[in-house]
Amino acid sequence: MAAYVEGVEHHSVEVNGLTLHYAAAGGADRPLVVLLHGFPECWYSWRHQLIALAEGGYRAVALDQRGYARSDAPAAVESYTLPHLVGDVVALVRELGAERFAVVGHDWGAPVAWLTAQLRPDLVRGVVGMSVPPLPRSGDMPPLAAMDAMFGGRFYWNYFCRPGVADAEFGAAPERAFRRFLYGASGDNPRNDPPAQPLVPAGGGFLDAIAEPEELPDWLTEADIAAFTAEYARNGFTGGLNWYRNIDRNWELGAAWDGLPIQVPALYITGDRDLVGVFPGMDKLLPALQLLNPTLQPTLTLPGCGHWTQQERPAEVNAALIDFLGGLPS
Repeated sequence: MAAYVEGVEHHSVEVNGLTLHYAAAGGADRPLVVLLHGFPECWYSWRHQLIALAEGGYRAVALDQRGYARSDAPAAVESYTLPHLVGDVVALVRELGAERFAVVGHDWGAPVAWLTAQLRPDLVRGVVGMSVPPLPRSGDMPPLAAMDAMFGGRFYWNYFCRPGVADAEFGAAPERAFRRFLYGASGDNPRNDPPAQPLVPAGGGFLDAIAEPEELPDWLTEADIAAFTAEYARNGFTGGLNWYRNIDRNWELGAAWDGLPIQVPALYITGDRDLVGVFPGMDKLLPALQLLNPTLQPTLTLPGCGHWTQQERPAEVNAALIDFLGGLPS
């Protein structure tokens, strides 16, 4: 059974040769806010924000991005580059009839949101990224090769890029995968205080490194895990994993917009127990974010929060979003 949230409506739209699903709340005549999820997530990740934004006077639209949940999943790996994903957002907004919009992204959705703002400041009123900051293009070595050399092939990106491997591991027991993913990267997992590099055990699978929780944290219920499991029944995990399989391709394509500044108001939200914060190079990047991006407001760091920002801390995130959106030029 598909997930249900009271007050949220569901629609599909034909864009770029695909049928994409989105969940929405709030009147169609209100300012538009587009919400972009990460991996392994879907529209349901924004269940708390959809309602809060609607109550705050906005039209909130949470897209199932290509490859995920109820949206189409192209078979070709190369169909999941950042330009493809930005193109989906722009086409969606056009179909919704909005002239301008704000965009909010979490995890993989954050790079899509940042790049949408960079490439289309004529359309984007403001941008919020959670967990993943705006990342400058750096280095002479493609990222996957760099991580492979640094961690002996054990960094989770490299594991996710092995054809069919993670797909089979997660697909064999989706409920187990979601339970371990969501608890494992959360601020409630004591292993994330402080967070460590997400490495796959030698000879094992990704989920082998994550203990089964004895009980779920307060922000996560068995119904939530069942909802994610149901939403993934159609497409499984391969579409989302194909985003990782384009990391090097995105690095190559990124030469076209290297150094292009974010020109619209921007906000970065993270948790102090988010594993992204300890990725290689983050110790230098995070303190320099505002120097590199002058329109970026001071980072909002949520104490005790792990990777699942808007799910772990919905009240604080909702308040921050309403405050940020309320300050945007009309």
